[in-house]
Amino acid sequence: MPPSPPCLVVGCVGVAEPDAPIALCAWHLAVSADWSAAHEGVTDVLPTPCLVCGSRLGVRWPSGWLCAVCEWRHGEPLDDELPAPRVDVVYYLRFDDRVKIGTTAHPRRRLAAIWHDELLAFEPGDRLVERRRHALFATERFGRTEWFRRSPALDAHIAGLSAGVDDPWARYARWVSEAIARRG
Repeated sequence: MPPSPPCLVVGCVGVAEPDAPIALCAWHLAVSADWSAAHEGVTDVLPTPCLVCGSRLGVRWPSGWLCAVCEWRHGEPLDDELPAPRVDVVYYLRFDDRVKIGTTAHPRRRLAAIWHDELLAFEPGDRLVERRRHALFATERFGRTEWFRRSPALDAHIAGLSAGVDDPWARYARWVSEAIARRG
């Protein structure tokens, strides 16, 4: 194995770390990592979950932690006087072999009032999006209700909404935290 090259820093007599992406000695690598962390932040697990959105992912800065999702400064109290932002969603619920397509701005309260077997997906949207979905799947609709027969087209639509999503509630929490972040 060839000897390590010298450190690129002028005047340094150290040798470059063999697996370093840039020919720097261990000390200069550490200094550059510290500089980068101070200017770019370091993504890591928050000490405790974010009080705003529940995320565990944060960015550590020399001045403290920020939630990586909603940018709440870890350790700051929440302003209880501000109302929660309104986030309208279209929801897809399964009961037996049927699917309900509805909308709400308060999904926990609404879904608690509806008998269902499984929450399949959420989609951002209000009554307009809900009406579009009802029209899109009109051939599967039970009368004038919000309940639909399962079909390949409806199943494909729901699969597209839930692709890469293990928990629809986590996605909803992210939308709420993004709305809080946009509000400032």
